[in-house]
Amino acid sequence: MKNKTTHGNGHILISTNNEIFLYERKPKDKNCTNIWFYFPGPESFAMSSLGYLWLFKELDINSEINAERVYSDTKTTRIMSKDVDAIGVSMSFDMDFLGVFKFLEKYKIPFKSKDRNENYPLIYAGGPVITANPEPYAEIFDFMIIGDGEGINAKVTNIVGKLRAKGETKTNILNQIKDYEGVYVPELTKNTIKRTQKLTQCIYTPIISSRAYFPDTFIIEVERGCANRCGFCLASYINLPIRFPEFDEIVSAIELGLTKTNKLALLGAQVTAHPQFKDICKYIENKIDNGENIQMGISSLRIDAFTPEIVSILVKAGQKNLTLAIEAGSERLRKVVNKNITEEQILNAIDTAVTCGLKGIKIYGMLGIPSETKADIDEIIKLAKKIKNKHKGFSLSFGFSTFVPKANTPFQWFGRDNEKSLNEKEKYLTKELHKIGVQVNVSSAKWDYYQAVLSRGDRNLTDYIIEVYKQGGKSGAF
Repeated sequence: MKNKTTHGNGHILISTNNEIFLYERKPKDKNCTNIWFYFPGPESFAMSSLGYLWLFKELDINSEINAERVYSDTKTTRIMSKDVDAIGVSMSFDMDFLGVFKFLEKYKIPFKSKDRNENYPLIYAGGPVITANPEPYAEIFDFMIIGDGEGINAKVTNIVGKLRAKGETKTNILNQIKDYEGVYVPELTKNTIKRTQKLTQCIYTPIISSRAYFPDTFIIEVERGCANRCGFCLASYINLPIRFPEFDEIVSAIELGLTKTNKLALLGAQVTAHPQFKDICKYIENKIDNGENIQMGISSLRIDAFTPEIVSILVKAGQKNLTLAIEAGSERLRKVVNKNITEEQILNAIDTAVTCGLKGIKIYGMLGIPSETKADIDEIIKLAKKIKNKHKGFSLSFGFSTFVPKANTPFQWFGRDNEKSLNEKEKYLTKELHKIGVQVNVSSAKWDYYQAVLSRGDRNLTDYIIEVYKQGGKSGAF
């Protein structure tokens, strides 16, 4: 069942099977390129992944490309496996390789590129994991896209399909795409330049889905990258320089999204850094004041953006809780990672949150930051006590991960605390915070260690991760 509606803004919206397409889907040519665009996670996660959906849209609006979204929980496919010319893979998390191998095994596709002859589709990957460090996967994928995928993903896919249709060998095809900016062919090139796309347009959710993890939510990328450059932060360094779409582009996207849903989400590693962020919030507030039912949220708020003006608008738009990343309890340790915020700023932000009507704050930090001492951990407990004593009844929780050194960040060569030490810190911190009624969630030190191995490994890891998958992919397999 399909319903097509044309709006005055020039966009054509197509609704089909609980999905609303905010673009015109092109009829496909007879001899088009067939591609599976694979997300190594469930459909709900894929349909809330802005990068994955936007790159699919660029494939879907090309009449020469017949693209199908495929997920880890896909039961049947529209395109038969024997007809697939290329498989694109989006890798956002270090453990995604497990989903990739499961997918390849399901369709009896060899894991390594060298074992796939001309009868197999070309398989490529992109995403944060690949951009940060492609080397553990260099023997797996035929080529990889390093950096921003807009434009180049669809372009290269189309070239691959046309050359396959002409009967070109895999080696010849790879030779013809290896010199494109951002395209890394491990078999033929030693390195490539990371592709950095100018944000000449606003990236937004092109397909609104009721089955998404954030159902019926229209996500708008307000900025890309982060200027703070915390020493451990992968999101900052692989997305430099920080970039912003124009205000008018964002407003145009908001208007498009509101034609089909009242749920908006503003996305960005440093979302409030947009030069006109206040104007964006004010624009939405004016709509709410004029009677529009709009729910708007952001995942976290920068400390200097905890102003009554901004927080009040977010509360008016339905935001009940916010996340505040402080990374460490002491100012000394925050300076080590280049998170230059004071305790006074943190306490003022909590005051603003309470005054403006937020119901709760989740404070995010890390354990095991290089040079961390027990005194640094005690500062977290002292901070929590100050907040709880001043704001009784206000929901306060803490979330911690353990420090994971990432490739292409200043902290990539730092080691990690051993697992015993990290577990002792976790138990101590959890016990003390529970005493004052603060909820705590800490990531697994063991799994974070495996992340560290994957994030900084080279091609020597390839056989290792294949064996990990074959042994079940659980902790014992690692």
